[in-house]
Amino acid sequence: MSKLNYVLVNAKILPDIYKKVLNAKEYLASGDAKNATQAAKMANISRSAYYKYKDSVFEYNPENSQEIATLSLKLIDTKGVLSAVTNELYVVGANVLSINQVIPQNGIADVTLTMRIAEMSVSIDDLTEKLKNVNGVKSVIIKI
Repeated sequence: MSKLNYVLVNAKILPDIYKKVLNAKEYLASGDAKNATQAAKMANISRSAYYKYKDSVFEYNPENSQEIATLSLKLIDTKGVLSAVTNELYVVGANVLSINQVIPQNGIADVTLTMRIAEMSVSIDDLTEKLKNVNGVKSVIIKI
């Protein structure tokens, strides 16, 4: 099995075909194009050119490379507690990617949030303390 070899290159120096393939991939991802044929047409490339490069050309997105953390919480089953937690995350600049909550048992709900933390204005320790002070939060564990 051969090792994958990637190079980060400024898009300005690439041939237009690569940029057009990226455009076609974006048309598909956004739903503007219903299939690869339509996406290729919208990007002004042939379908064969799209298929030739689609698995080898990717747009660099710094948001995808930044730190992701998992937040495990035990919350009292009271209206507004989860909303208060997500508001606190918003205030410190965390970007919530997913939320998973199980049905509360004995008045306590286990909640797991996945979040992007690269643009937070506070440290992980400070965030932990802020969340522990939210009314209705019983425990907080953050894993990076």
